[in-house]
Amino acid sequence: MSTIETRDGTKIFYKDWGPRDAQPIVFHHGWPLSGDDWDNQMLFFLANGYRVIAHDRRGHGRSDQTDLGHDMATYSKDVVDLAAALDLRNAVHIGHSTGGGEVAAYVAKAEPGRVAKAALLGAIPPLMLQTDANPDGVPIEVFDGLRAGLAANRAQFFLEVPSGPFYGFNRDGAETSQGLIQNWWRQGMMGSASAHYQCIAVFSETDQTEDLKAMNVPTLVLHGDDDQVVPMANSAEKAVKLLPNGTLKVYEGLSHGFFATHPDLVNADLLSFVQS
Repeated sequence: MSTIETRDGTKIFYKDWGPRDAQPIVFHHGWPLSGDDWDNQMLFFLANGYRVIAHDRRGHGRSDQTDLGHDMATYSKDVVDLAAALDLRNAVHIGHSTGGGEVAAYVAKAEPGRVAKAALLGAIPPLMLQTDANPDGVPIEVFDGLRAGLAANRAQFFLEVPSGPFYGFNRDGAETSQGLIQNWWRQGMMGSASAHYQCIAVFSETDQTEDLKAMNVPTLVLHGDDDQVVPMANSAEKAVKLLPNGTLKVYEGLSHGFFATHPDLVNADLLSFVQS
């Protein structure tokens, strides 16, 4: 397996396909998944002549199951180390959900020349948690419920999430994909229960307002307006107002996992953005 070793000795698994002199497209996965969540998009951009990279976040997928470093600052430092090891320049960074937070944290502080553009899909920034300063956020009880479900029976919990709100399969008339459900479960169960448990606090409690303000590259924000996991009004609608060069596109009726349920639609929009 291809791995790099980060500054604290953690081994991070990655996939790197395509011409090494082509423009890199770097994909950042959501909780509790792995780089495999981007297989459709990686094959699409590879076929269009790009170099495509996807890594497994520490504690997720095939990366080391360390119980240390589960915070957004460390996640972004791991990306710094990956970009340096692979000498990624003029890259487009695309992140979903927690991966969108990772993109924001990395791009905000990236070395000049490393990043050309960014895309945030169903992403968590600026802040999910309800606080005095963020009164329309998600109550802490929701995240406590995620922690309780994971701790009680992770295997069952990781079936219920994709079978229901993640892909919107709990909506009347929804066309369910058993393959997507099973692939979500497969990816989740590859990772560390401890890492997944800790990451709930990371994606819910990290305030990335300043990261968004510092993203001085063209940034595309994509969100489904039926996202039951990361409510659009608390994330994308706020994020685009903080971004110096942000554009928001909303997909009517689509879920949190919209790039997996509607890849042809999303891939075309991403390609248009990358080429623009």
